[in-house]
Amino acid sequence: MPLPDATTLPPQRERLLLLTLAAIQFTHIMDFMIMMPLGASLMRVFSISPGQFSFLVAAYGISAAVAGFLGGFVLDRFDRRTALLALYTGFGIATLLCALAPNYHFLLLARVAAGAFGGVSGSVVTAMVGDAIPAGRRGRAMGTVMAAFPLASIFGLPVGLVLAGWLGWHAPFFLLGMVSFAILILALHNLPNVVSHRSGAHPVRQMFEIVTHRVHVRALLLTACLVFAGAVVVPFMAPSMVTNVGLDEKIQLPMIYFFGGICTFFTMPWLGRLADRYDKLHVLIGISFVGIPSVWLVTRLGPGPLYLTLIASTLLFIGMSGRFAPTMALITNAVEARYRGGFMSVNSAVQQAAGGLANIVAGLIIVEGVNGRLLHYPVVGWLSCAAFVGTILLAAWLRAAAPHAARNAVPLPPAEPAT
Repeated sequence: MPLPDATTLPPQRERLLLLTLAAIQFTHIMDFMIMMPLGASLMRVFSISPGQFSFLVAAYGISAAVAGFLGGFVLDRFDRRTALLALYTGFGIATLLCALAPNYHFLLLARVAAGAFGGVSGSVVTAMVGDAIPAGRRGRAMGTVMAAFPLASIFGLPVGLVLAGWLGWHAPFFLLGMVSFAILILALHNLPNVVSHRSGAHPVRQMFEIVTHRVHVRALLLTACLVFAGAVVVPFMAPSMVTNVGLDEKIQLPMIYFFGGICTFFTMPWLGRLADRYDKLHVLIGISFVGIPSVWLVTRLGPGPLYLTLIASTLLFIGMSGRFAPTMALITNAVEARYRGGFMSVNSAVQQAAGGLANIVAGLIIVEGVNGRLLHYPVVGWLSCAAFVGTILLAAWLRAAAPHAARNAVPLPPAEPAT
């Protein structure tokens, strides 16, 4: 059983830390997600194909993957607070460059820059949760930080889509850039200097140990499958809702994300608490029973009553995002503290690479028909369902190598408060 490895923060400081990290994640997630519902507009404005649009989505992930892998060499050698503030500043600048993009190729390059900064800073967020929160509360902590996903759906995406509908596609990126710099000021005041377990090993040796450790290999494969299941379906969900289902882009499409986000906002923290109380693998299996049929249904939707579309898409949001709290808590618990920063950077690289690969695969499979409908979306749905099953099998494989990571941890003894 690993030794206790988390710094104990006073309750109020811990809440402020988690809320600040959730706010940072909110902008990362919104930056990635905003491309998806803007797909129909961007394909029309820039006269690009579904395949070219998939590269806009994948550029963020591929760039984040490369930057995350490089960060794995050195991230454990820097203070978490300093690294996060520097990376988040770069993210805010890159987002404003997206807003200023005059053409497709400039936007593609700006997405590469945003991915490089945003992907690595996201890994630092996860590492800070592991450093600051005891193992027995990490499921709930992950649920709090990852509540940024539904918040982005509830507030960010509908507002972004309304702005895009009335002011053009540039507007959501201007909004996101301004929000990012406001959160940066908040982070300067609220991020504590938690104890980060810095490694004294040579960067190359550290990286070799990170990528060859048997627990890490299983965790990285689990991350890849977890992300692939969603990234192969979600980017084309909004274009499908517009062209296949017939939803209006200004009112009905934002409703998909609003109602899905509202429900997910309540279910994610609840699932995080369940992950702290019960076996994390069992929680993952339970939520997958919601996710798999909802993916199958959403990828086959056609014109019909709006309420049925809202029910199916909301269940997809719940089932897709709800898997992350138990799975990421399982992975974080399984990794030793001395590897955590570097591993989370590599894990972020794998996450983004899997997402980028899934986007490209979906872009190659889905084609636009003569009547504007997106064809072969159900094929992508089958791939997602297979990845759901693969995620469960890989989580069981990781639990076999690190049984302690799946169980509710024994309360940790108090440690010196962080400053």
